[in-house]
Amino acid sequence: MTYFSNPFTASASQKSNSAFDDLTGSLGDQRPHPTEDALVQLGRALMTELVDVISDTALEDYQTILGEALIGAFHSAAGRIERDADRARDTMRSIDRDFDGSEAADAELQEATAKARAGDAATQACEMIRDAASETWTIATGEVWTAWRGSRRGTHLTAAQLEAKQAIRAIRNRKSGEADPGGPVIAFRGAPTADTSDDAGRIFDALNWAKQEWPDMALATTGAKGSEKLAIKWAQQKGVKLILARADFDTHGKAAPFRANDELIALEPTCCLTLVHSVDRTRSGDQRPFGPALNLGQKAMESGLRHVPIKARAA
Repeated sequence: MTYFSNPFTASASQKSNSAFDDLTGSLGDQRPHPTEDALVQLGRALMTELVDVISDTALEDYQTILGEALIGAFHSAAGRIERDADRARDTMRSIDRDFDGSEAADAELQEATAKARAGDAATQACEMIRDAASETWTIATGEVWTAWRGSRRGTHLTAAQLEAKQAIRAIRNRKSGEADPGGPVIAFRGAPTADTSDDAGRIFDALNWAKQEWPDMALATTGAKGSEKLAIKWAQQKGVKLILARADFDTHGKAAPFRANDELIALEPTCCLTLVHSVDRTRSGDQRPFGPALNLGQKAMESGLRHVPIKARAA
């Protein structure tokens, strides 16, 4: 196979050192705001302390729940604060529409504006803590945190995430000018057992090739363990938007992975990548093809979509 020739190189996290500080400095609040560096350090310290305390203890069996709960708390807080800021913006629009030039209306408009801007700063602060804790969690445990509800908007550090249904609606509304996932969608499904360093290399090669072909791509996957978690890590490192079409086992039972494939196909991906089993030759006894990955490839071809299977390098 001649595709996927690009070696994977982890990109350094890129962030603005002053955008957040400039925003907080312009709010006019006499109280000091924490700096961006301080917020990032807080997120790292909180997660590091949690992992250190529960490692090698009886609570280690619940490490994933506790770690995800800590990260999710700041994700939830960011959402709540942002909704408050949005309500303040609604007030701003209402006052501006009916503005009568009075001193009272002017004061009310200024108050709503200040509340919205302060809320934006607080939302960003929560997101910075969340993202720093999430990165520390991945480094410490190898696990990847993703939001189960709502969209995860990236700050300076991570990929943005959209729920699959949200992204599908956006694509359908492109002609009316509404927001869409931001570029061509590349779908990926892979075997849970494809989690070795050889698998990671081939997955990263494939995704790097896709990003070279479609620089503004969004990555769509179900977030399943193994190879799809590796793909999510790649998206985080590359700052690529991530669309999650999670398998809903409570609703669909054993059919859930295939229903998730239907959601991926509904995104109208430009290309579907699949890895049906590990490329690690030392796992020759465990090479049963992963059914959901095979199914996605089949559905892609039936729908006239491009399908590229990921295979081992030629010997």
